[in-house]
Amino acid sequence: MKIGLRTVKTAVCAVVAMVLAQGLGLLYAPSAGIIAVLSVGNTKRSSFVIARNRVVSLVLAMGIAGLCFFVLGYGPVAFGIYLLLFIPVSARFQLDDGIVVNSVLMTHFLVEQNFSLAMITNEFLLMGIGAGLALVANLYMPDLEKTLREDQLVVEAMFARLLELLSTSLNQPQEAAKIVERCNSLQQFLRNAQEKAHQHQENYFGKEESYFEEYFAMRRSQLRIMKDMIAVCPQITVEEDMVAHLRGLLQYTATTFAEDNDGQKILDQILEIYEGYRKRKLPQSREEFENRALLFQFLQSFSSFIEIKAEFFDENKTTLAPKKA
Repeated sequence: MKIGLRTVKTAVCAVVAMVLAQGLGLLYAPSAGIIAVLSVGNTKRSSFVIARNRVVSLVLAMGIAGLCFFVLGYGPVAFGIYLLLFIPVSARFQLDDGIVVNSVLMTHFLVEQNFSLAMITNEFLLMGIGAGLALVANLYMPDLEKTLREDQLVVEAMFARLLELLSTSLNQPQEAAKIVERCNSLQQFLRNAQEKAHQHQENYFGKEESYFEEYFAMRRSQLRIMKDMIAVCPQITVEEDMVAHLRGLLQYTATTFAEDNDGQKILDQILEIYEGYRKRKLPQSREEFENRALLFQFLQSFSSFIEIKAEFFDENKTTLAPKKA
């Protein structure tokens, strides 16, 4: 059994919230602990949003419940009418997180049979203690930057290996099947890495912290293009001299595949290969024409693959600098 950091923080917050509420002499002190349990989020940002929404929701709940209890008295019917009004209004203003916890707080008025200033203050203090302690607890979050940097290196190594396999698979249909499994492994790794990057971003409030999530999203876009290349590769059967330069370019890309590669030199070489193809003698048969069309399709996909990285590099010049050609 593994006890994670969030579990520890939740337990500590609940205990401290109840002790503090009891020490202040608040009614229904255990409610502060429950609010703390429900308010400890996975990230700093989520905890802040939850706390903010629940306080706003509490104000809304107070207004609706006070009106219902004043008009209909402190009974089940009044509470039912309160729910009929409070739930849709909360949903309308995206305050769903506060529906359950604040409805529980409203039952305190029902039990006490009064809506005095002292009771209102009691409920706000319960909310403030529970949500406030959750916010304090989440001021500390493990820094994922080192892990994300390591994930970047793994992703780049996996991409480089796929590019090497693609280069050897050109004109070799039997070799292409080996790539699919590696491609699927990379897809799963990227999905997990992007989830960690999103969590990292949610622990900060600055735009610069979105870089890692954007990076892994970019690599996922590249992988989608690579899947198209892998699908076409087994169908390509042309003269060996037509794929020699492309094979060399794939190998070059594999050896220079890195976070700080702007891709411009590779795009220039792709244009040179295009020009070389245009100067060749036209195909003499339908089969030859179709094979060349597949080769052009592969090259076009490869060009899109590099353009995605070049665009990403251009948008993040302040973060990256081209160290490799």
